Parts: sequence; C-alpha cells; structure tokens
Amino acid sequence: MPVEIEEEDYSPSDLQSPPAVEGKTVTLKVPISLSGSRLDQVLAELLPEFSRSRLAALAKAGHVTVDAKSAQPKTKLFGGEEILATLVPRDDEMAFLPEDIALNVLHEDDAVIVIDKPAGLVVHPGAGNWTGTALNALLFRNPSVGNLPRAGIVHRLDKETSGVMVAAKTEAAQLSLVRQLQARTVKRIYVALVRGQVPQEGTVEKPIGRHPHHRTKMAVVGEDEGQGGKSAVTHYRVLQRFRHHSLIECRLETGRTHQIRVHMQSIGFPLEGDQVYSPGAAGVDATMREAFRKFGRQALHARELTFDHPVHGGAVTFAAEIPADMRGLIDFVIGL
Repeated sequence: MPVEIEEEDYSPSDLQSPPAVEGKTVTLKVPISLSGSRLDQVLAELLPEFSRSRLAALAKAGHVTVDAKSAQPKTKLFGGEEILATLVPRDDEMAFLPEDIALNVLHEDDAVIVIDKPAGLVVHPGAGNWTGTALNALLFRNPSVGNLPRAGIVHRLDKETSGVMVAAKTEAAQLSLVRQLQARTVKRIYVALVRGQVPQEGTVEKPIGRHPHHRTKMAVVGEDEGQGGKSAVTHYRVLQRFRHHSLIECRLETGRTHQIRVHMQSIGFPLEGDQVYSPGAAGVDATMREAFRKFGRQALHARELTFDHPVHGGAVTFAAEIPADMRGLIDFVIGL
C-alpha cells in the first residue's frame, strides 16, 4: 500500500498479518570447505534463509564477529573460525510493536474503536515512519488486536490530515467495516479550506492513480491505456466564502490516495497549505505567506464518519471538532 495517504480503504486481500520479528544471536562454525571465502559469502551459505545483502548489512553495522573480533563483509575466512551473528530486525520488522502513545478516543466498545487523529500522527508504519504511529498506539491500548491484520485498521488518514477514523477490535468487525467501505456505504465528510471562490456545490468524478512522472504523488489519470487510474468521486459544497478562499465540505464516495487534494487541485481550487499539490507562494502578501507557513500542513479535517455498527447493525455517527490550528487559520482568513 502507498504511504502518506489522505484516506485509502483496504480490501480483504490487503489485510495481511504483521511480519515476524527476529532478534536472536546465532553461533556458526566456518567449515574448511569454505576456506578462502569472504565473510558475506560464508554467512549466505550458512544462513540461506537470509539474503546476502541483508547479512552484509548486519556485518557493516557491527552485528557480526569472527573469533570475538568485529569483521566486515569482505573479511576473508580460512575455516574453523567461530562467527557470532545477531539477527537484528529491520525497521519494518520492528514496526508492529506496541508503543505508549496517547489517543483521543471518541468511542470504544468490544468491536470498534473510533479516534480523533491529530495532524502529524502517521496511521500505519511505512518508509520513514516505522514507529510512533497510530497502529503502535492501538497495539499498546488493546494488545489483542495484534492478532488482526494491520491491528484492525481498515482505512487511513494522511499524516497531516486530522479527524475521525475507525479501527476494528475483532476479525468479524474488521471484515464488516472493509465490506462497507467496498460497498461505499460508509459516509465520510471532510472540511477543507481551499484557495479561490468555489461554486456553491458540485461533484468531481475523475479517476486517480500514481503520477506518471512523480511516483510519490497522485494525479488524475485515465482508467484505460494502462495508466492505472481508479474511479474516484468527491462531492463538495461551500460552507463559507472569504476574500481569497472558500471553506468547503467534501463528501467521499470512494477512498483513493490523496483524493480530495487531487480533485480540488484539478478543478483549480487547491487546499491551502498543501505543499505537495500546490507548492510555492501561498498568499498575496508577506503576512498571509507567514500565516500559512506557520500552519504547516494542508487545511483538511475529517469531521464526520458514519457506518453500520458491526455488531448491532445500526448506523452510528461520530464527529470531531475542527482542531485549534485549523480554526485559527480560518479566523485569520476571515479577517483578511
């Protein structure tokens, strides 16, 4: 799955169990038959379950000794030496561990937990953010979710997007939520501050896929000709207009990577503060530029989430107030 995403829904095939974590030290005796071989070659021969590059990296990091002395991958061996190799986990293998991270819990029962995620908190471990995520916090709060794929997480919010998200606490609840997301019956409402005077209401229905030239970004791309675009639908309506901006409400039918950010930018109304899809000067004067710089993120908040409860089946709705930093930015815009 891609990282740094606004919201993306998982399917059952995405729900994989966390990787096993290594950490043991093994003792190896170099056979005479490998005399004259390099250390990394010997390790690869004696530990075939690991890649040679992985074993070489362990040696470079000082986790391998030969006859109680540090050694490098290119160290030549002659047979009979004793090797101690500590199989230190990779960062990604350490990702699925509990961490004592506070969560703002809006609701919790035996089946689900609903949180108000703050901006800056990564939901799921990924490249550059292997620890300190909401997943680690969920594992600490409810260790039993360690038996669930992705610790019960069924959708994600981007690191710098605040607001409501739900995670499952049982396998049955997780499957129920995933199926609801697939059926597009989950109601998700966001609030965004965008640049420009947006028409009162409308719908953006444009397929979204990986940017053809910038692989860390998403873009509106075709669904045919191998471009990889997936159907994406965003409904929007104006809540309030200002001199240079509009405060809008967005309702998602689909949960594609960076959907709101890409869709609004595609029709000429980029989210304020979005340095990925609308970089550069963010205002008409120095005062505005400084205010948006201090805000430091895209002005997007997941305000409301409605789904059918996995146990009793009735619709439940949870809401999170616009956080103080975004409220302050809106007040600043009102005063312009």
